[in-house]
Amino acid sequence: MYLWSVVELLFVTNPWQISSGLRIAALRLFGAEIGENVIFRPRTRVRFPWKLHIGDDCWIGEGAWFHNQDHVWLEHDVVVSQETFITTGSHRHRHDMALVTAPVHVGAGTWITTRCIVLGGTRFGRSSLATPGSVVRGTVPDGAVWDGRELSARTRF
Repeated sequence: MYLWSVVELLFVTNPWQISSGLRIAALRLFGAEIGENVIFRPRTRVRFPWKLHIGDDCWIGEGAWFHNQDHVWLEHDVVVSQETFITTGSHRHRHDMALVTAPVHVGAGTWITTRCIVLGGTRFGRSSLATPGSVVRGTVPDGAVWDGRELSARTRF
């Protein structure tokens, strides 16, 4: 864990480190499963790389943060835009504050736009979209648009 923290700081989070390939190599070295033609922009954070699974042709925007105490699966052709925060953990705040986790699944062709917060247990269907600044939880069906409050049936793409 401590070794990963140093590697993450030097090669993944570091804004001066411009090589997407070097970021991906560091993540793979620590167990991340990352497909072909994936772009990882600078300032990305990954808490537990061994719980990260990314398909082919994905794009991870600058400053995206995977706080993945549980597994995060991104299928192929997924975009996670700048400053998006994906977390798989929370706490039982009404009981004992114990950590509870749930995985996140993102279907093929999905676009999670800038500065979204994706909570544990979320499942995005294929070709779905979360609008900027949305807090996403639960299930977003195939082709649906999540606007931060509810699914918008009238704005499908």
